[in-house]
Amino acid sequence: MTPTFSAEDIERFMRVALMAGRNALPACLPNPPVGCALVRDGRVIATGFTSPPGLPHAEPAALARISGDLQDVTAFVTLEPCSFHQRTPSCAMELVARKVGAVYVAMRDPHPRNRGAGLDILRAAGIHVVEGVLTAEAEADMGPHLWRPPHEPDVDQ
Repeated sequence: MTPTFSAEDIERFMRVALMAGRNALPACLPNPPVGCALVRDGRVIATGFTSPPGLPHAEPAALARISGDLQDVTAFVTLEPCSFHQRTPSCAMELVARKVGAVYVAMRDPHPRNRGAGLDILRAAGIHVVEGVLTAEAEADMGPHLWRPPHEPDVDQ
């Protein structure tokens, strides 16, 4: 199902996700403070944010608050859902398993194990994906906490 939201609604729902993500700090560190808002029939029905390391990320935290298949639900997530299972399951796979109808993402995850892989999982499952909603705001919130390549020492030439 492809949702039909106005540009104003899309920004409003992503702002709800951004506000949820801010609740993650400082407990989520060193993970980024990701937020998720689940929307059905133009109303936010659940929110979630990244828990301390080893506990649920934003998407599973929100999904745990509602039951059943969610084909009529749209997820607004501040960072690309993770594609890999490490201490916690893949958030992208959790969204697929719950049959979420659409996912709006503020920004891609720069982590080498993601970088679009989470979005690819969603699209391969037939989920409508939109990237780039309030990216600057998401980057302001999460930028200091996102994966960065290891610093290489300066070399005199």
